[in-house]
Amino acid sequence: MTSKTHGYIFALLAITIFSLQDAISKHLASTYPPIFVTMIRYWAFALFTIVLASKMRGGLKATARTKRPLLQVVRGVLLAVQVVLAITCFAVIGLARSQAIFSATPILIALLSMPILGERVGWRRWTAISVGLFGVLLILKPEGEFFDVKLLLAILSCFNFAFYVIATRLASRDDSSMTSFFYTGVIGAITMTAIGPFYWSWMSVGDWGWMALVCMTSISSHYFLIRAYDLLDAAAVQPLTYLSLVYASIIGVAIYDETLSLNTIIGSIIVVAAGIFTVWREHVVGRRAAVARVPRAQ
Repeated sequence: MTSKTHGYIFALLAITIFSLQDAISKHLASTYPPIFVTMIRYWAFALFTIVLASKMRGGLKATARTKRPLLQVVRGVLLAVQVVLAITCFAVIGLARSQAIFSATPILIALLSMPILGERVGWRRWTAISVGLFGVLLILKPEGEFFDVKLLLAILSCFNFAFYVIATRLASRDDSSMTSFFYTGVIGAITMTAIGPFYWSWMSVGDWGWMALVCMTSISSHYFLIRAYDLLDAAAVQPLTYLSLVYASIIGVAIYDETLSLNTIIGSIIVVAAGIFTVWREHVVGRRAAVARVPRAQ
């Protein structure tokens, strides 16, 4: 079996486990504060990142060395906030509709990369961005007479995660992916530990079992995702992440009795298609730029 095949297997495992984690998080967040659920989850995640970093070449000290300390802190805080927002969305909006809106994130990243990263976007990606935003509007279209203001929480979550990804791109210019991963877990755990105890709740024995499963899925999904990125380009992994929307729709309808409107289905298809094209086009432009930078033989 080739390394690329292994990469796709790891990516599929990561996405599947992430989806199970989201489903369990929705169950817990329906009863307990999302901040509390996120705090416990981050404790396990931080422990995993510390153990993993200690096994890298140079150990914990070398992995924790960063040229962009402030940016790494901002990244960690942004992702911690993102997890809280996402879990809250799953509880109050639903898995399927939340993931449908979240699928617009690559489009927002392309949009925000222009002013923040100074990236140039051609007419093809502008067209994809416009089409994708139209798909989002279809998903957000009121099913009754009034717009559901709870959907603004999912939009906020989308923007928050887009800023996190852009901050990660900036950090990657100076720090290794393992260093960024280390700070993601540790800073996130510190952030949630500073806030989470104020939302402490005594859980039932059965729900502690679900919480333990969330922690295990958090560790295993991130591990498989790291392995996937070791073997595949980000452009190859990104389209697979849209399987989360399929999983969320199946779980939401089958387990949580969620309903999918025609607008949500059509809008999701449009957003996913636009997102995949945006990621692919970004990959093509990036490769051309890399080739142009390679000096020609004299």
